[in-house]
Amino acid sequence: MRIDRSPHSASPVPSVSPLDCPTSTPLAMSRRGAALALAAGCAAPAWAQFRVEITGVGLTQLPIALAPFRGETQSPQKISAIVQADLERSGRFVGVDSAGVQLDETSRPDLALWRQRRADALASGSVTRLPDGRFDVRFRLWDVVKGQDLGGQSFVITQADLRLVAHRIADYIYEKLTGERGVFSTRIAYVTKVGSRYSLWVADSDGENAQSALSSPEPIISPAWSPTGGQLAYVSFESRKPVVYVHDVATGRRRLIANFRGSNSAPAWSPDGRQLAVTLSRDGGSQLYTIDANGGEPRRLMQSSGIDTEPAFSSDGRSIYFVSDRGGSPQVYRVSASGGGAERVTFQGSYNISPAISPDGQWLAYISRVGGGYKLHVMDLKSGAATAVTDTNADESPSFAPNSRLIVYATQQQGRDALMTTTLDGKIKARLAGQGGDIREPDWGPFSKQ
Repeated sequence: MRIDRSPHSASPVPSVSPLDCPTSTPLAMSRRGAALALAAGCAAPAWAQFRVEITGVGLTQLPIALAPFRGETQSPQKISAIVQADLERSGRFVGVDSAGVQLDETSRPDLALWRQRRADALASGSVTRLPDGRFDVRFRLWDVVKGQDLGGQSFVITQADLRLVAHRIADYIYEKLTGERGVFSTRIAYVTKVGSRYSLWVADSDGENAQSALSSPEPIISPAWSPTGGQLAYVSFESRKPVVYVHDVATGRRRLIANFRGSNSAPAWSPDGRQLAVTLSRDGGSQLYTIDANGGEPRRLMQSSGIDTEPAFSSDGRSIYFVSDRGGSPQVYRVSASGGGAERVTFQGSYNISPAISPDGQWLAYISRVGGGYKLHVMDLKSGAATAVTDTNADESPSFAPNSRLIVYATQQQGRDALMTTTLDGKIKARLAGQGGDIREPDWGPFSKQ
């Protein structure tokens, strides 16, 4: 099925200019289910809009005021509210009420007034509908403390790109004020099950604007973004067995990667995009292999008497983290990407699965069974110290944002499936928008190519 080009496509927004600047069952092949098979032997509310619910209080949040953009009440999307929700979800910002002050990008604000309101930064802008139906969106950012104009941007875009522009404005503000790249214009992928139908979705980083990439009466599991963001690898059961495909997001075309005897599952991209790590049972048992991103003959990494699954490349591509029961219970291990002996990584707890490595190489996120529940943990790879960062009990499938500052995961809240993001310390969490039904296996895409 084809996914139409949409505001979150990899192509840049038009007319952007600066202003002054391991079994055969579906359950066992899912991320948590794979490890289940191993074990079995087989807050304060913020201003967030658009169903993004933010809870928690961070220790070092920068106060920012987002004045309503002039003309946005006539726009299909409230740009300032989307920007505000993005910034607060990051955990780095807290909103300061603009108290109805009317500003746009051409206004010279009274910075003394905003200092009195304890705002460290201020953003304002405008949204104008053009005669041809497009929108002219402009904004400007101010450092209230230093009294500096930090520049801005202008965008001439179609209505379909209004949300993408809001995310890019949030990216600009985030980078100017933190020195780090923002992730709001990136995308996430996830799977839903409604009745007997499975769907693979591609959505904005806040869960909104979801587009169906694939729908099937048979299970779809383990979506994984390519390093360029143009492709998704996943496992489909449409041929009544797990098979690995790579799907081109813009065109909907796909290619078969692994359809060997037995099960083919858990695809993970190498950082250079040239190969995938996969779990295959073609030679007996579930074992790790690497295979060319265009398919071909796989190369086995190890000889193991246990079940090895859920591979994840390190950020430098030199190592592969994975889950194995070789020691008697599921734990996270690490092996050279060229193969060889494996080194155990997790020691706290008797059941640790679903490893995800931060793009900066500093952190390991994984799911640990604690008292019968499943909780997201974050480990400092240098010290080995690990901490639970959630208070829920059905967490699964963690995936890092491309700037390594946030983690998206699936869980249950108040008896309902939910997509969540959390800061690495667990202090700020946000519930994202998502399609209805059983929500599974989110994966956070890379930075967009602008």
